[in-house]
This record gives sequence, structure tokens and C-alpha cells, in this order.
Amino acid sequence: QVQLVETGGGLVQAGGSLRLSCVASGIIISDYEMAWFRQAPGKQRDMVATITSRHSTNYASSVKARFTISRDNNKNTVYLQMNNLKPDDTAAYYCKLYTGNTYWGQGIQVTVSS
Repeated sequence: QVQLVETGGGLVQAGGSLRLSCVASGIIISDYEMAWFRQAPGKQRDMVATITSRHSTNYASSVKARFTISRDNNKNTVYLQMNNLKPDDTAAYYCKLYTGNTYWGQGIQVTVSS
């Protein structure tokens, strides 16, 4: 029933920008915390950014000042704006919803070339 669909990934040169979108269906997300995680090959899945139902945000130190998480509850969507991308940002990016249960998006690839 609950589904998170991510779009907006792709290949970009270092210094470029991308915006990821995560559209939820089967649930209204306005009351829940959401987050973006990423996982590079051979590494664990790590938190990138979180946003609460009150729009309070937190970021991993590696992306702070470059990435911005936001939400539009009217569109049932969470975004991740990524600026000044670096090769170390290359990973599969996952949208996460926590309601008491955890839901994940399918993962979307972001590749940053040097």
C-alpha cells in the first residue's frame, strides 16, 4: 500500500546540481519524519538529511551547506536539493519514511564525475 517513488537522479559533473524527489502514495506524510539516506558500493547506508513534521532539519556534516531537504505536504513529496556535488557523493540515494514502521524508496543512483 505505502510506496515511495524517487526521481531526479543521474550523472552530473563535479560542481553540478541535482534535485531528488520522493513522492509518497498510500499514506499522508504530513505527520511523519522523513529522511534521505545514501549507500555507496561496499559501504553502509548512512543518513544524509532528515526533516521532521515541523520542518526541522538535520544534515550529515559531509553535506551540510551543500544539500537542502524540504517537504511539500500538499504534494505529499520530500525533496533533496544537492548543490556543488562531489565525486564522494556518488551513491544510491534512498527516501525513508518512519511512522512506527519504516518504509524505503526503491533507491536512485547519483553519479558525480570528476
